Amino acid sequence: MNFSESFKLSGLLCRFSPDGKYLASCVQYRLVVRDVTTLQILQLYTCVDQIQHIEWSADSLFILCAMYRRGLVQVWSLEQPEWHCKIDEGSAGLVASCWSPDGRHILNTTEFHLRITVWSLCTKSVSYIKYPKACPQGLTFTRDGRYLALAERRDCRDYVSIFVCSDWQLLRHFDTDTQDLTGIEWAPNGCVLAAWDTCLEYKVLLYSLDGRLLSAYCAYEWSLGIKSVAWSPSSQFLAIGSYDGKVRLLNHVTWKMITEFGHPATINNPKTVVYKEAEKTPQLGLGHLSFPPPRAMAGALSTSESKYEITSGPVSLQTLKPVADRANPRMGVGMLAFSSDSYFLASRNGDFPVLGLCWHLRGDSLALLSKDHFCLCFLETKEKVGTAYGQRDGMPRT
Repeated sequence: MNFSESFKLSGLLCRFSPDGKYLASCVQYRLVVRDVTTLQILQLYTCVDQIQHIEWSADSLFILCAMYRRGLVQVWSLEQPEWHCKIDEGSAGLVASCWSPDGRHILNTTEFHLRITVWSLCTKSVSYIKYPKACPQGLTFTRDGRYLALAERRDCRDYVSIFVCSDWQLLRHFDTDTQDLTGIEWAPNGCVLAAWDTCLEYKVLLYSLDGRLLSAYCAYEWSLGIKSVAWSPSSQFLAIGSYDGKVRLLNHVTWKMITEFGHPATINNPKTVVYKEAEKTPQLGLGHLSFPPPRAMAGALSTSESKYEITSGPVSLQTLKPVADRANPRMGVGMLAFSSDSYFLASRNGDFPVLGLCWHLRGDSLALLSKDHFCLCFLETKEKVGTAYGQRDGMPRT
């Protein structure tokens, strides 16, 4: 495992382009686009205010920057740096902004979730969608870009509406058996929609495209339940992160749990790979030095490097006991991310200094995000992992 140098970052705003060629990051009101291979700056854009959200278009040709406090969205082109677009929601305000899968429509959610405005970059037309629910993951597209599923709240009940993205017309509308719908997510193949309830009720519901309930899953009762949900890119697995610190994996045939991964305080499983950071001081031969050393070399002599080594035997991990008498305790699996080949599953449990991460398209590297810096982490190739730890069996590893 190797790491790049760290770069400045604001608001955890760091995203790989869908084609895997670029890496976009933000430093206050500036948008920086780098080449993934060399990490050299390719484009530098300046927005009218501090950026609070960025997102690539599906074809990696455009990138939007949302400034929620100003109710503005600015769109930049990678092929034509001099071209840009500005969308002003005016008095309606702005709380969320995202691309449609075709990369030519932008969906803006107004304040108080009164409506969603669909802006077309090609025809400059505008469409409106009413009743969006204010929940963390209430909007999701199918991978092929044909359908949009939207969580709604009407008359104190939860609903899901499915729209056709070609003309934004309603296709299906059905209610969900939830107390307080928290999120929905399409499987990558677009055949199944997962919906999950509030953390006070452990419930995952699986719906077909026509609104039929396929299955429901509950791991336990009378305790804090679901904190995160993620589909594998192959649509074969649904990972559920819970407040009990475990990740449960459901299969796509019976929708039953096939395995679970924990986050123990001590790791002694020989199949689990643990990377431990070891600090070292670079050793330079005296034959390569001149006296007095150049300023750049003098700085290098005083710095230390980090090396990550695979450890063997039982490994004790530092754990923090969460404060139980406060809201939103810092416990449970709050982040899940599959690699692009569905072979690796990264999960985060409890208090951890890495606040965010995102996989690269190839699945052999990921970006680690802290409060004001980020770096790239390069993993071993799957061929090396397979040689060291046995043949692949299709099951994700954590």
